[in-house]
Amino acid sequence: MLNALCVGAGGFIGAVLRYLLGLLPYHDDFPLITFAINFVGALAIGIVAEVAVLKVDQVNSGLTLFLKTGLCGGFTTFSTFSLETLVLIDKGRYLMAAGYAFGSLAACLTGVVLGRLIARALFAPTSTV
Repeated sequence: MLNALCVGAGGFIGAVLRYLLGLLPYHDDFPLITFAINFVGALAIGIVAEVAVLKVDQVNSGLTLFLKTGLCGGFTTFSTFSLETLVLIDKGRYLMAAGYAFGSLAACLTGVVLGRLIARALFAPTSTV
């Protein structure tokens, strides 16, 4: 039950943050705010997941659930991304839809890789010779 509360609390915060960012004044067909949210969420989940692996004995599993499943899961908006891509297709904005879909994939994969590298640089054990 405690794990479910950790996920729920993180999800609440992530969803509220996503909602608040969606209120930023931006008006264009390209869904830049969702694009940025997905990248930041991917970067964050890369860091959290890698720290959990590197520091497995030192990281509380409840904290990992709060951050990875809850906060990042509530914050990132892949379902919104999918809907927005379809809306662009419905509007006949095929090139923009393709750029958005493939750009999101590339940016989020890059975010996870960068997050892992940042986590390794900050938290990986250093060898002493």
